[in-house]
This record gives sequence, C-alpha cells and structure tokens, in this order.
Amino acid sequence: MPMKNHQQPAFIIAGTHSGCGKTTVTLGLMATLKQRGMTVQPFKCGPDFIDPTLHLLMTDQISRNLDVRMCGSDYVHRLFCTHAPPAGDPPHEGISVIEGVMGLFDGGHGSAATLARLLNIPVLLVVDVRSAAESVAAVVKGFESLDPLMQVAGVIFNRVGSQRHMQMISDAVGKHCRAKIIGALPKNNTIALPSRHLGLHMGTEIELNRQRLIELMEKHINLDLLLEIAQQPETDATPPEANEPTPSSSSAPSSPDSSTSTTAKVRLGVARDEAFCFYYQDNFDMLEKEGAELVIFSPLHDAGLPDGLDGLYLGGGYPELHAETLAANASMRAKIRAFSRSAKPVYAECGGFMYLTEAIVTAEEKQFPMVGVYPVISRMQQGLRRLGYRQVEMQTATILGTAGSRCYGHEFHYSAIDNMPGEIKRGYILDDGRAEGYLRDNTLAGYVHLHLGKTPEAARYFVQMMRRMQK
Repeated sequence: MPMKNHQQPAFIIAGTHSGCGKTTVTLGLMATLKQRGMTVQPFKCGPDFIDPTLHLLMTDQISRNLDVRMCGSDYVHRLFCTHAPPAGDPPHEGISVIEGVMGLFDGGHGSAATLARLLNIPVLLVVDVRSAAESVAAVVKGFESLDPLMQVAGVIFNRVGSQRHMQMISDAVGKHCRAKIIGALPKNNTIALPSRHLGLHMGTEIELNRQRLIELMEKHINLDLLLEIAQQPETDATPPEANEPTPSSSSAPSSPDSSTSTTAKVRLGVARDEAFCFYYQDNFDMLEKEGAELVIFSPLHDAGLPDGLDGLYLGGGYPELHAETLAANASMRAKIRAFSRSAKPVYAECGGFMYLTEAIVTAEEKQFPMVGVYPVISRMQQGLRRLGYRQVEMQTATILGTAGSRCYGHEFHYSAIDNMPGEIKRGYILDDGRAEGYLRDNTLAGYVHLHLGKTPEAARYFVQMMRRMQK
C-alpha cells in the first residue's frame, strides 16, 4: 500500500541556459549552507563528471549523478532517497542540493525538469539578466508556464548591473510571475570558473575563493526564504527499496564460470590521477558490492602496477594534457601492456582507451607513445568529435556480459582514432550503428562512458570474470 513519504529539504538549481551562472550559484549555496551547520548532500543532474568534483570541494560529500535517461527513473529515485541526508534539528538538519544541466528543459527525458517532476521537488531558476530588464519577467513566466506539473518556486537573478536595474526586474517579475525572488547577484568576475575543451576544471585543479562565495550568498540571497521553499511536504509515494539493484531491460548474463566461488575477493586496479579522473561513484559501489577490492594507482606517478591485481579499470579524463608524462613513464606502460596480454580482464573507456593505443597526437600535433595494446593512434581534433547518450549491445561475450546483453552510457570526446584493423574484434554495437568495444585478449575498450545503474549485472559479470582468471 502507498505510504506517507516525508522528503528531506531539497531543491534543484536550474538555469535558463548554459553559462547563466548556475554552477557558481550552486557552489556558493552549498558552501554557505554547510557553513551554517547543515549536512549538504550534493547531486548532479545528467552524466557530467566535472561538476561533482566541485560539489565535493564545497560539501566534503560525494556528489551523485541523477540521470533519468541513462539510468532509468526507478534507479534515480532510489539513489536520491538512499543518499538524501538523515533528519536533524535546525540548524544541523540535512538538505539535498541538485545542480541541473544546461537549461531547465534541455535534454528531453534527461532534463532537470524531468528530474524535478520525478522527485517532486522545487526548482530555483537562475536567470542571467545582463542586457535585459522588464523582459526578464517574460522569460520567468515562460519557464513557469511551459510545464504546469513542475514547480518553479524561486528565481535568482545573476549579473545584476545596479540597484536600479534590480528594482526594474523585481517589479516586473513580482507583477507577472508566481516564483518568489530569492535574491540577486551582482556582476563579479572574481568568482568566474575556468574552463577548457571538456568543460570546467576539476575540483582538484582549481582554487575557489570559498569565503568570497559565501559572503556573496549571505549578502545577496534570502537564505531563510530558500530553506522555506526547500521544505518538502509528505507525499503519497512508496519509494523503491534502497538496497535492491534496478532490473536491467535485458536478461542478466549467466556467470562466466558457475563453479567459481561468488564470495572470493578480487583486486581491481583503478587508474586514478590527474589524467584519469572520470568515474561514477555508483560504478565503484556496485563493483565493491560484488566483491571487488578497488586498488588505486597512478599511470602518471607510479613506476608499476600494485601487486596481486586481478583486473584493471582505466577511466576517462585528460591523457592528452599529460601525454608527455605518461609517455615518459615507460615502465608503467610496459606493465599495463603485459597485464593486458596476460588475458586478465581490462576495461578502458575514452581517455583510458586512448592510453591503450599506440600513441596520442596532441592538439599541438606532438606525438607521444602510449601502451600499444591497440595498433592505432589517437589524434586530438579541432572540435568536438562526438556527444550524446549511447546504448551498447554486446555482439559476443565480453568482460561485461554475454552476447545480447546491453549497457548504457554517454560519449563526449574531442579525439579520434585511425581506422582500427579488422583483426581486432568489435565487442558491441552502438545504437547509432557503429561497431566499437574493441576486444583484444580480455581487454575491452571504447569511447563510451558506461554507467551501470540500469545494468548492475555487468558489474557482477566483470567481477566473476576476474574470479575466473584467479584460477
């Protein structure tokens, strides 16, 4: 039977478009609420790897991706309910802060609007008001009315030019719109976030003036009103069981070796440093739940692999920015090449895949040798090569599943490879018809970043493959 589901305080910070200041506002509010003594749980709408590292910097909490399109509604709802902070008394109560993606309605089924409807939580709309005054009311009114099932509860004006400018906007919005005015931030170039070809810099790479952000929020944002909006009423809903995995849309693959113990621990080496930094915490959690011990190592700084590894996981990141250092670490490249040739399971995606090719040619047209598992060269392009959500279907048995099993993820890269020789098997087909998932021994690599939220059985299969190779 449906039960009363009391939601913790929560809100989504959405924008009218990319570049409106949504991330700056999000980080400022996270830092300010944390300084006030609240437990702030960050989330990110969509598949982005970078913003969650900035959230961690502000909150000291791991940020989770809530992507309805890539992971499914059930998984996202369960993930949100599982990680929303526990109840507490003010000012030490918990609050969930979700950063949207692009504009509020951008991305269709993966949009912040879809997420707000699914979770039934209010939206705070960030509006860049440069070069506009009374017309801002028309913008806010349009966002309010486009989807009556979603609540645009508050609005934050960004890049306000003067007190007179603010008054003109406030009068118009107050007259024509339902959303409450939460605050207005002045133009301020000192808190701009640096960016590059794949987006903003990672949280570990930049120094944010945290105190300056907090001062801006305390001075220009009505935090009491914001917290009033964030309070969630009881709703008639039965959230999915928090500890159960979301069923896959495809049948679960059988074990690669049913005689192997399902309790034996395996050691999975995870490449993690400045060059390899794009990972979903949820994938780590699922692998650990299946019995993998994650052993972190650095292809940049370590001379060799940790001892006793049963598999490798090479995530995405920025190998092109660190190509010279990666190339200079010849001992690590040789160890990884030998590990792959030993037929132990290796999974690599995007930047990790580039690292496994013969060489990387940078944007400056300098070539640096890489691991050499795959006989092609990765070349940085002048513009974005591919972007979008992807479904992959295994065409043969791989380390992630049997033929016919599926996984889901997204693609976002500026590099391209030479034509892969025909003798290198293609492990899966993308939903746009391309054959990828390059197989060599038990190494599987390609450009797609996979999230296993819809397919936890893939994590199980990967761990079982490592157990099989232990024998």
